Order: sequence, then structure tokens, then C-alpha cells
Amino acid sequence: MKRNVFRYLVPVLLLFLIATVASPKKVDQLDLRVHEWGTFTSIAGENGAAISWQPFGGPTDLPCFVDRLRNFKTSILGTVRMETPVLYFYGPRESTANVKVFFPKGVITEWYPKAAAGSLNNVMEWRDVRISPDGRSDFPIERAQSHYYAARQTDSASLQVGPQKEKFLFYRGVGTFPLPISAKMLDRGRILVKNLGADAVSALIHFENRGGKFRYQLAGLVGSGITLDSESLHGNLPALEADLDNILVEHGLYKKEAQAMIATWRDSWFEEGSRLIYIVPRSVVDSILPLEIQPNPVQIVRVFVGRMEIITPAILEDVKQAIANHDQPSLEKYSRFLEPIAKRIGARSPLLAAVYTSYLSRASACSR
Repeated sequence: MKRNVFRYLVPVLLLFLIATVASPKKVDQLDLRVHEWGTFTSIAGENGAAISWQPFGGPTDLPCFVDRLRNFKTSILGTVRMETPVLYFYGPRESTANVKVFFPKGVITEWYPKAAAGSLNNVMEWRDVRISPDGRSDFPIERAQSHYYAARQTDSASLQVGPQKEKFLFYRGVGTFPLPISAKMLDRGRILVKNLGADAVSALIHFENRGGKFRYQLAGLVGSGITLDSESLHGNLPALEADLDNILVEHGLYKKEAQAMIATWRDSWFEEGSRLIYIVPRSVVDSILPLEIQPNPVQIVRVFVGRMEIITPAILEDVKQAIANHDQPSLEKYSRFLEPIAKRIGARSPLLAAVYTSYLSRASACSR
């Protein structure tokens, strides 16, 4: 009896094995590498924590073909401006993927190519992204100069979503969420930097531009905390760019990606003022901006630079003097950070109001 059962069972098992091997399998992973970079910009308050401000106002040099949130530009407050995350794709052959990014504690304000946005604009989904490693470059471009185009200078694949083509997926936003560090001004030009998270914060840089004089200090790893001294600032801009390039590559970006990021943000990172620049821990990035890509890539690299503005006594005095002397150009150099600086000293004047109005009126030259 047992022999008869075994005799019938063996052919059934063989047929099942053949069918299993021969049937097409669902593709659950692509031979694809995805690299992303972006910036979290904030302003340190008097107690060191990031303050609420209006980061989504003022001029932008984004091309007009970029989609953006309409009619809300000057009313969105937050503690962080999430600036220009871009997603690059690398693969040996043509492929298609679905990409979804979540921003649960913020609003996505600009994006390209076209995407399906959540009802609160805190989710962005690009469906059926065609990934072509052939390197074609028929991307949209406008006459006006823009830092947007610098991000295209990489070896990544070309992307297409519907009829729109680009070298990357792009998005920006405003949010209110905990940052990994705080920065409090102490006496004698010192800054107390505290690590507020569980993971060490790496590659901390203290940068200062006062009247076109550039100085910086590469402080490195921040465990529980560190005190910085402005007297230790030194160096020059080329040396700083070289250090930043090395830091970005060490954290996973390709060389051309690092160069593209620095080229995109050179004018902003190194503008007038005092600031901290650091690498946001990967765990923090993933918690703030959960990312889903299907099928799963074999690698996802996410390198986000934190930028925290420091309102120093020298900056406060500079703004006070500019207001007293009706020196509008000196006020304008602080651009989007002027209002938080003026609030710190309790300053209100027709001149400040005129500078704010002029700045916000240049929010965008796009008419659509």
C-alpha cells in the first residue's frame, strides 16, 4: 500500500517542482542603485533649539516648469526648510520603478517631474518612472539662469515620468520636526552644540562670512556635545569646498554628485552670516522622510546636510546699525533670515517692512 502511494506521489511532486521553476517570478528587486542628497535649513533660537520662521518666502530661481504649491507661499511657517532633495538612479539596463516619499511633519512645496500628491501635500508619488541608462539629455531648460540645473551634472540615468524628462526626481518642503542638534551662543563668541539624538552627528563645520571674509572650523564628530570657539576659525573658501567634497563622498555620494551638490548650494551655504553645517544621521533622515521604491533597489544612499543659522551678537549689532542708518543694502544681505534676526532685537520700522515686502514680492517670476 505504501509503495502504491509513493508511486503516485513522486510524479505529482515532480510536476509541481517543474511548474514552480518554469513559472515567471515576480520581480521584487532591481539591479538599481539610488542616491539622494538634500539640505535641512534651520535657525537656532536663544536657547539653542530651532525656531519657527517663514522659510517658504522670497525669491527662488527654480525654473517655471517645476510644479509648486500655489497661493500659500508667504503663510507657511516651520522650523525647517527641506531644500532640494534630489534622487538619482543608476542601473545597467532600462527599467521602471514606483517612488513614494512621505513627509508626515511637513508640506512638500515644489517637485518635478509631475507626481501624485497626497491631500495634505505631505506625500509625493512618482508612478512608472522610466529609468534609461543611455544618458540622453533632452531635458527642459529655460533662458533664465538657475542653480537647479547644476544637479544634472552627474553620470546617473535619465528619467521619464509621462512626457516629462529629467536627470533626477526633485522635491522641496517646509516642516516642523526635531533636529539632531541645538546650538546656543555663549560668551566670548563661543557656541555650545548639543547632540539631541541617539546617533553621533558627523562632519560638523562652523562657517562664518563677515563682509566677504570667509573662515571656518572643521570640528568633526559630535558625541553628546561640543563647544566651538570663533577664535579657532581659519581657512578659506577653496579649502572648505575641498573638505565638503571629501565629506560628502565619504558618506556615500559619488564624486560628481558631491560636486553637483556644492555647485547647487555654493551661493547659499557661503552667504553672509554664521552657521553650522553637518551631516544628518541616516536614521534621522529615514524617520523624517520615509522613502519607498518598488521594486526594491539593491542600494539606497541618502546624504542630507544640516544647516543651522547662528544669530551672533555681531549680526545683531550689524542689523541695529543698518536700521539706525537707513542702510537698506546692509539689511538685504541677510535675505530670508532678516525677519528672525529683527525679531530677536525687537526691531520694527518702515525700512524693515519695505525690505520684507520687496523680498517677498520677488517670490517667483512664474505666472502660472
